[in-house]
Amino acid sequence: MRNGSRLWVVVLVMLLLDWYIFTAIRHLSQAAAERTKFIIYISYWTVSAAAIISVLIFPYTENLHISRFARGYIFTIIIGLLFAKIIASAFLLIDDLRRGGMWIMGRLIPATTGADYATTGTPGISRNLFLSYLGLGLGTGLFGALLYGFTNKYSYRVRNIKIPFPNLPEAFRGLRIVQLSDIHSGSFQNKEAVNHGVNMVLAQKPDIVFFTGDLVNDRASEMDDYLDVFNRVKAPMGVFSTLGNHDYGDYVEWPSEAAKTANLEQLKQVHAKLGWRLLMNEHVLLERNGQQIALIGIENWGMRIGFPKHGRMDLAYPGTEHIPFKILLSHDPSHWDAEVRPQYPDVDLTLAGHTHGMQFGVELPHFKWSPIKWIYKEWAGLYTEGKQKLYVNRGFGFLGYPGRVGILPEITVIELA
Repeated sequence: MRNGSRLWVVVLVMLLLDWYIFTAIRHLSQAAAERTKFIIYISYWTVSAAAIISVLIFPYTENLHISRFARGYIFTIIIGLLFAKIIASAFLLIDDLRRGGMWIMGRLIPATTGADYATTGTPGISRNLFLSYLGLGLGTGLFGALLYGFTNKYSYRVRNIKIPFPNLPEAFRGLRIVQLSDIHSGSFQNKEAVNHGVNMVLAQKPDIVFFTGDLVNDRASEMDDYLDVFNRVKAPMGVFSTLGNHDYGDYVEWPSEAAKTANLEQLKQVHAKLGWRLLMNEHVLLERNGQQIALIGIENWGMRIGFPKHGRMDLAYPGTEHIPFKILLSHDPSHWDAEVRPQYPDVDLTLAGHTHGMQFGVELPHFKWSPIKWIYKEWAGLYTEGKQKLYVNRGFGFLGYPGRVGILPEITVIELA
């Protein structure tokens, strides 16, 4: 009953937004030919009606045997339209507040001292065309960007970065690391495109590969069709992996706690079948030409409420104290500020993922922005505090929104110097 009430509240909000925006569209199109206005009006209300109907039937799409992929697209289009209309309405509201203010001033200020207000501050004050067009343009642009983002979800980007460390053993200078993160195999629909991404990984000729969590969305079985894709990811010094928050199956209902535990055990076996060395709150020593560095891998540890804290640095770190250089694989970047930097200052490089860069934002040569920055201080790329560094991978896959706008899927190549 409660969910049904919320559904109708959403529908009511959508109807109010539709009516509000339509008043602006009707005003802006008043000079158009009757046939043109008819096409504009019919098109607008057809799309709006389709969105409202989709909201009403969405809770039943699973029972209607509509695939989860189709549901993902439907959900994204609905949310995209809703946010687009909210943005457009915000600008229209600014204009209406301006008009209302002018109307009030026209009534309060005597005509002898405020002729301009008295003249223009009437119920006939026209809309500001600039604000109206800007609001509608931004709303339409956002919706168009989300639709365009559907085409970018497999547009893998190789990012090369060279990171110097004064204390790095000489034998490891020039080491090529490929970092992958957030594969989310349960979201994939195009095996050929994913295979192409793996080909790009192999083309980098890494010495070693690190995977920093979220192999699946929820279930280990999501990897069944992709074992023969990701088992090709190999490197001379091996492939090492960790778990992310989605790997624990916390976001679906299981018939029993035993079933959930069995799923996690199955996922661990998936890592083994891929030939990846899964690090579960432990470390390994990597050797090259007689010199060593430490690789520490922990289970997921998230600072934010609702994210599991299975990571145990107190178990993984001991035994590495005498090693001159340490790399940590930790899925959630909030772990760096919360525990790694204050308690383990000799961890030189932390590799994380988790944020996906929200799969939406702007990236220019010297500028990057995404709404995720309001949630995570470190959300994409390289960060430095003192002698310690953190790199946050933007994710290989996608989750929820089946697309990427501005923040493309990433294959990171790190050269230690």
